[in-house]
Amino acid sequence: MTTNYFDDVIPEGRAPNANEVLHAHTQANIKTNIHPEDQLVEVDSKSLHSLSSHEDAQPMEVFLEDEGIRRRKSSLVPSTAPRPDNVRRKTQCFVHSLLEKHDGMVLKDHDASYEGLAQERRIDKDPHSHADQSHHSRLLTKKQISDMAFGIRELSKKLAQIRLKLNVRNIFILAKAHDETLIKHTRETTDWLLTKDSKYRVYVEQTLETNKIFDAEGLYAKDSNYRGRLKFWTNELCAEKPQTFDIVLALGGDGTVLYSSWLFQRIVPPVLAFSLGSLGFLTKFDYEQYPLTLARAFDEGITVSLRLRFEATIMRSQSRDDPSRDLVEELIGEESEDNHTHKPDGTHNILNEVVVDRGPNPTMSSIELFGDDEHFTTVQADGICVSTPTGSTAYNLAAGGSLCHPDNPVILVTAICAHTLSFRPIILPDTIVLRAGVPYDARTSSWASFDGRERVELGPGDYVTISASRFPFPSVLPLDRKSKDWIDSISRTLQWNSRQRQKSFKEWS
Repeated sequence: MTTNYFDDVIPEGRAPNANEVLHAHTQANIKTNIHPEDQLVEVDSKSLHSLSSHEDAQPMEVFLEDEGIRRRKSSLVPSTAPRPDNVRRKTQCFVHSLLEKHDGMVLKDHDASYEGLAQERRIDKDPHSHADQSHHSRLLTKKQISDMAFGIRELSKKLAQIRLKLNVRNIFILAKAHDETLIKHTRETTDWLLTKDSKYRVYVEQTLETNKIFDAEGLYAKDSNYRGRLKFWTNELCAEKPQTFDIVLALGGDGTVLYSSWLFQRIVPPVLAFSLGSLGFLTKFDYEQYPLTLARAFDEGITVSLRLRFEATIMRSQSRDDPSRDLVEELIGEESEDNHTHKPDGTHNILNEVVVDRGPNPTMSSIELFGDDEHFTTVQADGICVSTPTGSTAYNLAAGGSLCHPDNPVILVTAICAHTLSFRPIILPDTIVLRAGVPYDARTSSWASFDGRERVELGPGDYVTISASRFPFPSVLPLDRKSKDWIDSISRTLQWNSRQRQKSFKEWS
């Protein structure tokens, strides 16, 4: 027998938000003496329709997984817990709708922990305070950054226990446009999606419109309706209207997944990646099984892992007739309040790492490293790698950094060929705002790259600000093995701790 408990928790006349749905489910289990881990709950799609204020938003369903959930009693949310009724910002992306909702869900007990610690002053310089730059995390106060990071972590925990059933209509397919094999796979997948009973709209890269291997005209010849359902995306569409797409299908390797992060610099649709590359840390699904995989994802739902991204902003030193300028003084000293010493010159959201290195210069780099309002150290090395947990298996690993599970809320800092023996890799909390800059008295310039892209030169006095991004990367995980996914990845791709087993002890007679 099914009982509706929404009326006890949610005011009449208003559709519940996601947190209220979870709360209602908890109350239902308490009243029926059933623990949340013992059942699977289906929430009607109408109850979550309010997650997007867009009139064309698609309904969806949420399922609480019945496997792998082991929660302490103290972790259950009491019925008296406050639920602020904050205003929703317009977005069609489900994951980020939840994130915007969760921004106001930080409990008072959490706020109290910042007393005497959280500062109400922005960490980085803001020469254009009159402009609307509220989405830049580097301009948030220490308390705001802490609350934001806390909210993302809490939401990520909830999403790990939830199966999302999306009403998919617009499907974005990403693959290397110059790889003939991948173009064939793109056409095969597109053909399969267009022939399904559901009227999917499939978006492929615009360069494929005239590609002979993809053969768009051949698809149109199969069915005249395909012409209205096969569409072509551009970089501008991804940047301006990311909410158009319900899900991204990435066909390729880890580089293709990184490119999807690069295309969607703010809101990112859930990314389901098929392994067609070399290693495959981020590609979780076998392409040979794509019909079954997509059918399960669309019919049974998906599980999403929110991966931390960095927001990296290049700050350029403004010319002054002062030969005695000191970068340390300008960032944390007496001149730190002067917003006219530097100005921003581009911002990137990255999934793997930010690297500041010597570039083509024959000598080592000199880099000043700051954390919040503290000067950490002066780095003398070939460079420095600031990595997300996702990027810990990339450049960070090659530079001697630690492997790190992607659920850890941390920033990894690793020197590249340091000119000391004591510069060990360090792991910092994701609430810190890092700044890596070139001192005014440096012998050479340095170069910065962002996920291996947009390589730019940093002159004397220039620096890069690195902080946790407000827009994490939602990666789709396999439903049946999500808890073992990361260990399987490093064991399969890196042969982690792989060796011949020692022979067993044998007693001599």
